Amino acid sequence: MFYRKEGNPENSEVVLCTVTKILPNAVFVRIDEYDKGGMIHISEIAPGRIRNLNDYVYVDKKIVCKVLRTDEQKGHIDLSLRRVNEGQRRDKVNQLKKEQKAEKIIEMLANSIKRKPEDLYKEITKNVFAEYEYLHEFFEDVVNREEGISYLKLPNKLEEALHELVAQKMAPSEIQIKGNITLKIYSSNGVDLIHETFDKMKDKAISVKYLGTGKYSITLSDYEYEKVEKLLSKKVEKAIEWFKEQGGEAKFVRA
Repeated sequence: MFYRKEGNPENSEVVLCTVTKILPNAVFVRIDEYDKGGMIHISEIAPGRIRNLNDYVYVDKKIVCKVLRTDEQKGHIDLSLRRVNEGQRRDKVNQLKKEQKAEKIIEMLANSIKRKPEDLYKEITKNVFAEYEYLHEFFEDVVNREEGISYLKLPNKLEEALHELVAQKMAPSEIQIKGNITLKIYSSNGVDLIHETFDKMKDKAISVKYLGTGKYSITLSDYEYEKVEKLLSKKVEKAIEWFKEQGGEAKFVRA
């Protein structure tokens, strides 16, 4: 990756690292984003007693760590592997995958105009990083919010070629929330109440499929996560609450 951060990582920052050396009581790594060395004490590898560090890490393995402390004078950076939860690990890996995708666009453009990718990357990002932490965040705004690309102050032909590639390669991916709904009601108009419940959920972004014996699968789709969550609370959960108020039993289980 071309991406590098200046200075030292902050305490509690989550960083991607590459294992470089394993000793009996410590693991040494390279912090990829900062291109600096760091150390993980054996007590920060995993909970409980560790007999063999090689059961957890190996040289060249990519791991996500949390920064415990930075000694700028000595140049020491202490890290922890065990204090990173699954959500933090997944978010960091996904973030860097997106950045790699954004850098791939720069490489493709550089190859097409016969320029060195490193030089073109520096030219494009010198203004991007004044406003954004990552290149992919800028590219996503170009696609999702029609953010102007002209402020990069690139030559017209280069600007047009970059915009075309970004629009082609960074098209927003659809976000989905899936789950199962169970509805039960014993009143004489129960079937009508079930139909009315799903009428309240009607939306072009919501699809429902009958599974049998009062069970239904539901899928909510959009290109923005916040909108999908809003659909879930405003449409699905409200409709389920209404069904309960009519005397029915209802349960939604998110997949």
